[in-house]
Amino acid sequence: MILEGKSILVTGGTGSLGQVLVRRMLSGELGNPGKIIVMSRDEAKQHAMRVGYMSRKVTTDEVIYHNFEKLLEFRIGDVRSYADVCSAIRGVDIVANAAALKQVPTCEYFPEQAVATNCKGPENVVRAIREHGYPVETVIGISTDKACKPVNVMGMTKAIQERIFLAANILIPSTRFVCVRYGNVLSSRGSVVPLFEEQIRAGGPVTLTSPEMTRFLLSLDDAVNVVFQALREARAGETYVPIVRAARVTDIARAMIGPRNIETKIIGVRPGEKLAEVLVSEEECHHVVRRGDFYVILPLLPEVRAEEKGDLALEHEYSSDDDLLDLDGTVALLERHGLLPEQVAVESERVMG
Repeated sequence: MILEGKSILVTGGTGSLGQVLVRRMLSGELGNPGKIIVMSRDEAKQHAMRVGYMSRKVTTDEVIYHNFEKLLEFRIGDVRSYADVCSAIRGVDIVANAAALKQVPTCEYFPEQAVATNCKGPENVVRAIREHGYPVETVIGISTDKACKPVNVMGMTKAIQERIFLAANILIPSTRFVCVRYGNVLSSRGSVVPLFEEQIRAGGPVTLTSPEMTRFLLSLDDAVNVVFQALREARAGETYVPIVRAARVTDIARAMIGPRNIETKIIGVRPGEKLAEVLVSEEECHHVVRRGDFYVILPLLPEVRAEEKGDLALEHEYSSDDDLLDLDGTVALLERHGLLPEQVAVESERVMG
């Protein structure tokens, strides 16, 4: 049980993935951690998360104080700050770097901010471990399909994060640095499903960028499964990629609209968007093996790569155009994750009631 008794730092722990990652770590499925530190800049999200875990509706002294004595510790800090990272990482066994600026338009308008969080943040993690000799066992970087053959700032900065962590295995051989890369996470902040939900509630139109646009689809729990699998078995410098289905964005919209008389509107491809996303590039496919339900991109640097037995798993890039669900399959996938509007409404009533 790889997390048993471990001290874990989750940067960006109040984000969409961070919250599910923390919940799953607390479940004990990989062992019972000794400490989980949630580091982020957002005190409001931290407070809501803390109160939620304590099953309280109002703030009392026992909720606010004794933070550092609890299994789940909340820490205000910014991965951009070397001092904040050093303070948080001291005494930690495992670091999950989920802190990121991830919305494509935001990164396009403020590229320097994306660099500061998505590149400088990982650099600070590596620098803190190297300069202070912190005995961190594993660092796992959370990446995205947009880092593969990137055409936007968010993808470019995430690609640099991957390379920072890959090279760190040479600088700090006592720490295992690995990455995970996955596609569009259903219902995460900034994803298309919440947008479609809101447009449907408003009576339309549902806006589509292109009829040809395809995306990989997985749930937040699927994304955490990738992180957990990499924690279990990834070797230094490897990047884990889930083998998942993809769908046309038009079919996602049609599935969510259902029998309603709601208009769809084509608005054109936005700046920084691709028609299809790629999880493994044609250059990387020469260094990919399969382990179970995952493709593993072996380290590109020869100093890091261990000898791998077995055949390569891919002969061409792994694209969201490769294995598309039809409309019925898209409906089934959304139903399975409770993401059709009727299911969302029922779940909201259950929670509120």
